[in-house]
This record gives sequence, structure tokens and C-alpha cells, in this order.
Amino acid sequence: MYGALLKGCGQRPVIKMIELPILGQNFAATITEGPILGIDLGTTHSLVAVLQHGAPRVLLDQDGDPLIPSVVSYPVDGPPVVGKAALARAGFDPTRTIFSSKRLIGRSMEDLRDEMATLPYALVGAEDREMALIDLGDRKITPQEVCGRILRACRDLAAVQLKMAPEMLTRAVITVPAYFDDAQRQATRRAAKLAGLEVLRMVSEPTAAALAYGLDKSGSSRVAVYDLGGGTFDLSILELQGDVFRVLATSGDTHLGGDDFDRAILINCAAEIQQQSGVDVLADPGARAALRLIAERTKKALSSAEEADFVYHDAELGIAYRRTIDWRAFQGWIAPLVQRTLDGCSMALQDAGLTPPDIHEVVLVGGSTRVPLVKAAVSQFFGRPCHDELNPDTVVALGAAIQAGVLGGQVQNALLLDVTPLSLGIATAEGTVSKLILRNATIPAQAKEGFTTFVDGQTAVKFTILQGERELAKDCRELGEFVLRGIPPMPAGLPKIGVRFHLDADGVLHVRAKEERSGVSAEITVKPKHGLTDEEVETMLADAWENAESDLVTRQVADLHGQLTNVRRAVEKHLELARQHLEAHALERLEDAFEDANQASCLNEPGPLKGILDELETAAHPLAEALMNHVAREAVRDRFVSDLIDE
Repeated sequence: MYGALLKGCGQRPVIKMIELPILGQNFAATITEGPILGIDLGTTHSLVAVLQHGAPRVLLDQDGDPLIPSVVSYPVDGPPVVGKAALARAGFDPTRTIFSSKRLIGRSMEDLRDEMATLPYALVGAEDREMALIDLGDRKITPQEVCGRILRACRDLAAVQLKMAPEMLTRAVITVPAYFDDAQRQATRRAAKLAGLEVLRMVSEPTAAALAYGLDKSGSSRVAVYDLGGGTFDLSILELQGDVFRVLATSGDTHLGGDDFDRAILINCAAEIQQQSGVDVLADPGARAALRLIAERTKKALSSAEEADFVYHDAELGIAYRRTIDWRAFQGWIAPLVQRTLDGCSMALQDAGLTPPDIHEVVLVGGSTRVPLVKAAVSQFFGRPCHDELNPDTVVALGAAIQAGVLGGQVQNALLLDVTPLSLGIATAEGTVSKLILRNATIPAQAKEGFTTFVDGQTAVKFTILQGERELAKDCRELGEFVLRGIPPMPAGLPKIGVRFHLDADGVLHVRAKEERSGVSAEITVKPKHGLTDEEVETMLADAWENAESDLVTRQVADLHGQLTNVRRAVEKHLELARQHLEAHALERLEDAFEDANQASCLNEPGPLKGILDELETAAHPLAEALMNHVAREAVRDRFVSDLIDE
């Protein structure tokens, strides 16, 4: 039997041999290990950076864009697509296009109860654990799988930009919100494993930003890093002394960010639509997806303009809605959310034993800090202007790359001392929490405490690991549990059980229990109920390897079809102009290539598709020249030379 507890007594590349499972067979391969990647896994966008020639650099995609949309779409008849291609599918396949997965990772259905009302896709609870799953209709997937796809897209982008095989990029520093609990950190590590990445270090996002901001600074200063992203908020207070970055305190909310600003606009406009039309648009997944995108565009417009139009049409439902939203209305909707961030600032200052005047500099991080009300409120709270000269979208990724450089030996002397955001402890028989590691303790950290048995003859003890600041076990988050067996039968209170907590540099908890008289012991790395088992991860990895070749071909075909559609639409739009201005042979070639492109929808081989795309682009060159000439002629029509000179 078991019972309850009573509280008682830059270097050169490394060459290594690895085993690669391919189609069920193993073979040895020699791979040159590439640089350590710095990845900012964001709610809305993700970025990847590396340290090159002593400086961090964010890697860009083929369009010169550093931002990878954190969106994955799961077509019924094809492999998943990630990033911009997935974002383009949100309008017509909303129930199978997953965004904001970072807000879901490591969470239960109870945690996400308020979130589900405005999500176009469905969430269901797992049968055997407290874990939210995404229901695609024909199957259910985990948020870890979605995040794994995004992380793999980051790795693939790095491989293209660095001209390296993806298999060479196996190591990463990944940033997480400072207020991520153990369950969320563990889930992020699982996601990275699914992407083929070994996480060398998890770094809090504000701390990474401070690394990027303060690397070239000298002297001593206290810095507040205010980080408001798409789905999370963190406030960290750091002390910078030369090359030492020490986190004094942190506070935050892993369910507060720009998504909630969008949601505020969406809910207010949806309520007005229902009032005018009698239709509850939030009951329809497609409408929810469309309204979310419109709300996001409206928010971005209101960050630089005094008003913006929210326009939504649905012919089937007979809805034609238009509302001009001014900045005062928007600020009124989001003011309570901004105040929640300021409450977090107050808590962090209190924990650090500081007041706003004690802070020398304030650094803004995260795309949501572009909202004017946010910037003004933070400046007023701290009584000083905020630093926003660093791009709030990229600064976290740059910091991750710097930490990667520290681990790789390219950055010398920089020392990062982070803290744990929440207290960790053990549930006692009395229903209370015995806290072993307190919040804002510098990590790595360890602590030990003594316990004993609750009943006579007790031979096993169940340990329930808790995280949180409440005093009662029921009010804290349960991370996991394990059992110490083999205790010799003794009267209650006689066994001496020592429990040791070790919190590593990534904020991952390891627990060991030992009965001192008999020497029996048990130890685990806490595996939360909200995550994947080792077996599930291995199964997913094996499946990914098994289907890697076919998935790659299918993805290439999907990408080529997308590119071909874009070029075909551009040509179609200006085909009449081509017939007016192109020479006969050029027009004939263009029309032939255009017809081939129209007939290419049934093709599923990359080679022929690439050939058709290349031919259409080449044939369209004379049209592009004609279009530019046409635009230029229209610009100067009926104008005098003197007018042009004056301009």
C-alpha cells in the first residue's frame, strides 16, 4: 500500500557518427555538425538566427522576410504545410489550419475554456491525461506536433540560408516565455525533439532580449524587459554587471498578448453584427477565422492611424457589416488587458525589492508593444522613455543566437543567471504545499526536505509534484507524480524520507526521494500529465522518417502549384494588355505557356511543374516590360515637361 506524506524531519565543426533510421533500416553516416541555432518560437511568428563572425544574424526567407508565420495547415489530401502557405489556407480551410499553438502547449482543456469560443478549430480533451488535443475531424493531433512542424520549418530555413543539409543542424537554443511552467517547458522540449532538434538550453524570452540589448554595454545597470508578444506576456528585471546578466525577478501571464487584443475587437464587432442581423457569426468556424484575420488587420492599422475600417461580408448569411473603429474605442477595449501587464510589472518589482525609479532602462520586446497605448502606459509606469530602437520582432531571436554562441564557445565570458518563475513543492497529507524551491530562485537550483509516513506499516509513498504560489495543493498546478516503494513496515512517523529537488538550467525539474533507514530510493524527471510520453515521441519520429521522402515530394508539388497559381493570376490580369502591346511571337509564346499552366493542376511531379513554371515566368518577361512602359506613359499623360522638372 502507499499513503500520503507528512512534512517531517564558434568553434571548428565537430564530426560525429550517428545512426539514421531510413525505411526501417539502419546505416552509419558521418555528418559534420553545424552551428547551434537560436530559435524564437512565437505565438504569431517564429524566427531563427545564428551567430556568424561574432555577431548574431536573423535568417531571412526567399522573400527577404525574417518572420515565419506560426501556422500549420493539415489538408485532407496532402501533407501539412507551414508558414505563409498555411496562413493562405486559413480562409478556406479554417478547421484544419492551426494558429496560436504556443498558447495550447502544455495546457489542459480547463486551462483553455475561455479560448475555445473564438477558435475556428476544435479542441478536445485527451482520454488518459489532462491534455488538450486538436480535433481535425479524421484524427486528433497534439499542440506539440504543431509546434514541432514550426520548429522544423525554422531548421529548414536555416539549412537553405546556410547552404547546409538539415541533418547537420541538430542543436538549438529555444526561447520560452519567462512564465512558462514546467509542463509547458517540457512540452516545448518534446516539440523540438519531433523537429529533430536537441535543445541545449531554454532561455526566457526577456532574458534573451536583454542579451541582445546589453551585450555591447558596459558598467552596471538594472533593466526591465517588457515582453508582450502574440500570446504571452513577461516582465523581467535584470541586473547587468559587465558580462554577467542576472535575472532578479520575473512575472507574467502565458495567456495574454496580441491575440487577446484581436479577440477584443472580434468580440465587440461580432456582438454588433448579431445585434444588426440576428446571426451569431461566432457559431460558424469559417466566420470565426475570417473575423480573426480582419480583427488582426484592424489592430495593426490602429497602431499607426487614428481610425480603421472593420469590414465583413457574408453573402450566404446576408451580412454586410462595416464599422469605423477609432483609437479611443480600441484603447477602451484593451485597457483592462494592458492594466494586467502593469500589475505584473508591480509584482516583479515587489519581488526584486525595487521601485520604478530604481530601474535605469526599460526595453520593449514583442510585436504587441507597437500598440501606442502599450508604449505610453509602460513609459508612464516606469517614469521614463522606453527603448524600442531594436526591432521588437527580432530581438529575442538575436539573443537566442548569442546564447547559442556562448554554448558553442564563440562568445566568451558572458554569464547568464536566470530564475524560476513559480515555486515548486510537494503535496502533504494535510492538503497543503511544502515549497522546496521558491519563485525567482536563481537556476540551476536544488533543495532538500524531510518527510515521513502517515499511517502504520506504510510501505510506499506517492509524491505529488506541484507548481504555484497558493498554499493549498488543490489551488496549485499538478506537474506529475511518482511512487517510492519498498519502505520497510514501520510505525507512522518513523521512516525518514528525504526529497531532493534539482531544477536545471532549462527550468526542468528532477526529483529524488530516499528513505534514509533502508536506503530505498526513486528518482524521476518530472513528466507532466499534459505532455507526450517517450513512446509517443518515438512513434512520431519513426513515422516522420518513414514518410520523409514522399512528404518532401508532396510538399515540393504543393509549393510549385502555389507559385504557378500566383504567376498565372498575374498574367491573366494583364492578358488584354499583352495582346495590345506584345509582338506576335512573344504573345504566342505567352499564350502557349499560359495554357500549359492552366492544364497543370493534375500534375503531381516536381520536374514537369518546375518546367512549366520556368517557361511561364520567361514568357511573361516581355509582358512585365510592357506593363512598366504602360504605367510610365500613363503617369506623364497630359503633363508638361516643366511640371515634371518642378517635381
